[in-house]
Amino acid sequence: MLRRLPYRVQIPLGLSLAVLLAALLVTAITARVQANNARRDTLSLLDRAVVLVIAQVRPLLAADDTWRVFALLRDTAQLVPGADVELARLAILAPDGSVFAASDPVKLATGQQVLGEPWREQPMLLAMEVDRRQQLDLPDGSVVLLDPIRSEDGQTLGFVFTEVESAAFAPDWSSLARTALISIVLAVTLLGPLGWWVGKRMARPVGLLVAVIERIGRDDRSVLRDEVPKTTDPELSRIGDAVEQLMGELERRKAAEERALSAERLAAVGKMTAAVAHEINNPLAGMLTATQTLRLHGGTETIRLRTIDLLDRGLQQIRTTVAALLPQARIEDRPLEPGDLEDIVTLVKGTADKQSVVIRFQVEVESALRVPSAPLRQVMLNLLLNAIKAAGDNGTVLARLQADETRVRFCISNSGPLLSQERFKRTLAAESGKDPRGFGLWVCQELASHLRGRFELDTFETQHTCLLFEVPNREAPESQS
Repeated sequence: MLRRLPYRVQIPLGLSLAVLLAALLVTAITARVQANNARRDTLSLLDRAVVLVIAQVRPLLAADDTWRVFALLRDTAQLVPGADVELARLAILAPDGSVFAASDPVKLATGQQVLGEPWREQPMLLAMEVDRRQQLDLPDGSVVLLDPIRSEDGQTLGFVFTEVESAAFAPDWSSLARTALISIVLAVTLLGPLGWWVGKRMARPVGLLVAVIERIGRDDRSVLRDEVPKTTDPELSRIGDAVEQLMGELERRKAAEERALSAERLAAVGKMTAAVAHEINNPLAGMLTATQTLRLHGGTETIRLRTIDLLDRGLQQIRTTVAALLPQARIEDRPLEPGDLEDIVTLVKGTADKQSVVIRFQVEVESALRVPSAPLRQVMLNLLLNAIKAAGDNGTVLARLQADETRVRFCISNSGPLLSQERFKRTLAAESGKDPRGFGLWVCQELASHLRGRFELDTFETQHTCLLFEVPNREAPESQS
């Protein structure tokens, strides 16, 4: 959950949590230390109580005053932690190891033998074996101390028997918990806001860097560079330098993109110019042939009228091609006519005669033609010129124009080498503008796409290469809209 928070919130919150965890850890360690100190303090207090008892009990043992010894033990036992709840007890043992007097007569009855007998299932030493303090640590954590009482001349007058149960060594957990809670509250109250404030100051440069990064690409680089925070922190300084470097790289990339866009526009203009030149040169070549025919055989009125009509249609086609470059132009284009194919064949006849290519054509129109004439004449002219070139010397070209109520199809085949499907695709890709060798087939493909038709290689024809151009028999999309 903490990872989903913003970095400027994670740092202050993390420092505040660190303060809280540190307070808890310090409190736990303090409680443990106090627990260890409580046992050591209790044993130290027992040492002082035993010394006091030994000093005061000597004359009483010499006088054999049992009552005063009992009173001394009862008063001294109040100094021992746990004696008030019967967790600790003192006893004076006779030289033979029996109880002379005890602060708790119920558990240590007068005359009860202690030394040499098991105590809480633990063996005790004999009286003659105790010449210095003996400490017996019981399995449950209880402690038994046995100290000899000696006279001034070194004789053993008796023994001080001290027993403290394990519960007496336990620290006062309620008091420790109360102190720990007060410490935690004070630490969180005082250090928590301080940690939050320090964290906010640490995260502030990060927030400023994020704000600068969000504005990259929208605001001026000089303004953003001035807003990048300056700090002595090495990591934040590296991030700031990286942001400035990023802005520089973006500016250089933007300049490069603008140069590439300009070059692309120039390339597009060049491509369009080449395509237009190609589409204009095709009818011009036929028209020049027609003018030469008119010059040689213009004496006959029929040839003269037919040549003038051919020149008119060729010029109209060029006019329509040029007008297509002007978005504001609205040129009314007439529908295709069956005689347009004969016109196109006449335009390319001069090119075919140079290669001794025979052109045959068929027109099979079963319904009225509604497709515009300019793009279809352009397609027929391009495909005829490509077919003449592919047929080679003394070749044959067959053109068929077919139409019914739903579609218009133009098929052209030649006797040249067979064209494979892959080579046909490569030719289209080369003529798409990546290779300046020609635009004829590519223009046909674009016109088919524009008229929502298809332009493809007829794979069912296995004897000759046959290209198929087919469009719906309807007006152009612009005319419909």
